[in-house]
Amino acid sequence: MITKKSFGATAFSTLIVLAGTISLTIPAVAAAPSIAPATMPRIGTVSERYQSFNIEMVEITGGRFWAPYKKPGATAAPEPEKAKMSVPAGMDPSLYRYRAPIDLSNPRLRKLAAALGPAYVRVSGTWANSTYFQDSDAPAPAAPPAGFKSVLTRQQWRGVVDFSKAVDAELVTSFAVSAGVRDANGIWTPVEAKKVLAYTKSIGGNIAAAEMFNEPTFAEIGGAPKGYDAAAYGRDFRAFVPFIKAAAPDMLILGPGSVGEGGALGSMPGMHLLRSEDMLKEEGPGLDAFSYHFYGSVSLRCARPGMIAPRTPEEALSEDWLSRTDREETFYAALRDRFTPGKPMWLTETGETACGGDPWAADFIDSFRYLDQLGRLAKRGVQVVMHNTLSASDYGLLDENTLAPRPNYWSALLWRKMMGTTVLDAGASPATDLHLYAHCLRGHPGGVALLAINADRASAHEIETPVRSERYTLTAKDLMGTNVDLNGSELKLGADDPLPSMTGRPTKAGRVEFAPASITFLAFPDAGNASCR
Repeated sequence: MITKKSFGATAFSTLIVLAGTISLTIPAVAAAPSIAPATMPRIGTVSERYQSFNIEMVEITGGRFWAPYKKPGATAAPEPEKAKMSVPAGMDPSLYRYRAPIDLSNPRLRKLAAALGPAYVRVSGTWANSTYFQDSDAPAPAAPPAGFKSVLTRQQWRGVVDFSKAVDAELVTSFAVSAGVRDANGIWTPVEAKKVLAYTKSIGGNIAAAEMFNEPTFAEIGGAPKGYDAAAYGRDFRAFVPFIKAAAPDMLILGPGSVGEGGALGSMPGMHLLRSEDMLKEEGPGLDAFSYHFYGSVSLRCARPGMIAPRTPEEALSEDWLSRTDREETFYAALRDRFTPGKPMWLTETGETACGGDPWAADFIDSFRYLDQLGRLAKRGVQVVMHNTLSASDYGLLDENTLAPRPNYWSALLWRKMMGTTVLDAGASPATDLHLYAHCLRGHPGGVALLAINADRASAHEIETPVRSERYTLTAKDLMGTNVDLNGSELKLGADDPLPSMTGRPTKAGRVEFAPASITFLAFPDAGNASCR
């Protein structure tokens, strides 16, 4: 025991003096930026079917779609005789692989698609531009008629209509524009569109919306006659509109459905581009909604000298990559405002990259783009976003062979569970790599859902919340893998394919941390936001 006597009077007195002058300093913990779910203002709404998906027409008919990336040592399986059918004009046939017609009656496919409903299912794509409809129950012809490249049977189209009804996905499509539908003067005629509309109605189906044809900016690649230009497009559109108004007055006319003009795809050597501005000048009135397509780049599969450099996984969480959807929307919104002011904007085809997606399009790393794009475009007023595809090629939500959900499917399912149609302003983010988006919480009057995407691979970020929440955090042990965890537990289908319950983790009011490279939905059922009642 140390006493005054043993320590020494002088030393002890000195210690007393020092004790009176030295204070113990504990570093203050910086306050986390706070959010206010109760007062987040309403900035817009989106369609109840905002998050939607595509099934390519070539999947319905069977045909050659984007070939899988070759694995080391693997050899391509021999293709059936049908694989020799034509591919889009000017494209390298080696980029494609034959697929048999998709089975839209598959119980797993229907269950997983229905869980994303209500939605739109768009059955279109480049191959739809030159598809002949076999309007009888006779066997399909061995080869398409002159002027067409593929054949759609009644049975196949009935499968589309039945699928649409079963999964609560209203049907969107486009029509043939190839030489087989043109009169002696080369003008588009409704010979095929009339058959499709009439048969759809006869079996109790309905086409909610349609583009005249797919991606007219690259019309020749898509099957339009050689030399097709903006004047030809205008003549066709002026024939298309009165036919649709008479034959299907309740169907929305979408258009132009252009792609590749906002700078994201860069130059496209060897591909003649029709400008949307020129087409819109020629077409005249008739559009019910302005549609466009967006891909941030071309995939490794299609990259060629002279094109924009393909993206790398290192760029997948960068602001440059994630913000490309903003720049493209800005470009097309300006055209909408000039030519069809006040019409809603629909993004009718989008995915990780054009030409089927990169090898990592099926990995968790692309879920950051997928959800960030939905958040950004909802804030900008886009009404519908249709992902390409539901289950084909690398960018499909489902694996095309097993129909197993990929990370983007689980992301889509959480968006559907959480994000309502009223869009809120989440306020400024405390960090450039932390992206915040807010909607009214689906199914909870007054509730708010916050989507927090931490695209920072190295650092966590925090916010302060004033009320309790339910937390849903998506992470992966490997960003370049297909396994994804929800609150630390792997998401997967159970025996006989039941979906996991996807329950949130109760979280008290106060500080919430978002781990590096993570995606979190926070549900605030008790927010009391007046805009959400």
